[in-house]
Amino acid sequence: MSSLIKASGDVFAGQIVFFRSLFAIIPVVAVMAWRKELATAFYTRRPFSHVARGLVGVTSMGLGFYALTKLPLPEWIAINYAQPLIVVVFSALFLSETVRFFRWTAVAVGFAGVIVVSWPKLTLITSGSPMGQGEAVGVIAVLLGAAVSAVAQLLVRRLLLTEKSATIVFWFSITSTAAGLATLPFGWSPLSLAQACFLIGTGLCGGIGQILMTESYRHADMSTIAPFEYTSMLLGIAIGYFVFSEVPTLYTIVGGTIVVGAGLFIIWREQKLGLATAAARKVTSTQG
Repeated sequence: MSSLIKASGDVFAGQIVFFRSLFAIIPVVAVMAWRKELATAFYTRRPFSHVARGLVGVTSMGLGFYALTKLPLPEWIAINYAQPLIVVVFSALFLSETVRFFRWTAVAVGFAGVIVVSWPKLTLITSGSPMGQGEAVGVIAVLLGAAVSAVAQLLVRRLLLTEKSATIVFWFSITSTAAGLATLPFGWSPLSLAQACFLIGTGLCGGIGQILMTESYRHADMSTIAPFEYTSMLLGIAIGYFVFSEVPTLYTIVGGTIVVGAGLFIIWREQKLGLATAAARKVTSTQG
């Protein structure tokens, strides 16, 4: 999705939000039809919660897309990876999820891996030139977007207690489409055929990704899911190599290995703790 946004060129952020949200409805409706949930797709007992989640989410999207037009892609990726760290902190503070020392360590190591990948191309640091005003605003925007996105994920987690995944995504798509359309008077520009295709693809990818991400929150803690955000860096490396013939550097290989290792460590650690907890419960029930 991010690659298609970048490929679309200099497009107004609200316009990107509109296409991303409108065409995301297509895979959402397809999933609902497959699950035979279309009849009850829009029904909810918590409409205001959905609208609040939608407005928070669309604010995060707008900030992120705006930052993407102001910053070089390596900087945008590196700074945007503050989001998983914020999610872990917020999930511990507001959802009372247990975040153990090893998970905190794995998240920090994963972030370090992203820095290793991005370091040779961190032009804001290595160029020797001062940060421009537009770049400074971009940095602020992406950091705010990461924080707002973490709040949106907390809201999704609470909605999952009573709502279906497809319903959450459907309401979000409707709310963010309306919010994106409301920016029409503020800078929309005519699109070429290629730009339109890229933005339509952005919406389709976004809808599929949103469904999968929402479903993942149903089956695991947010703080467990968060470190796997780092794997999008590896997908970016693969796209760069196979589509744009960009050969990964030693920094990319080492950093990518660190990122994958951190994610695999969390899987191993959580599985080990789960098995230990199950064994303890079995012993307790036997003794009782």
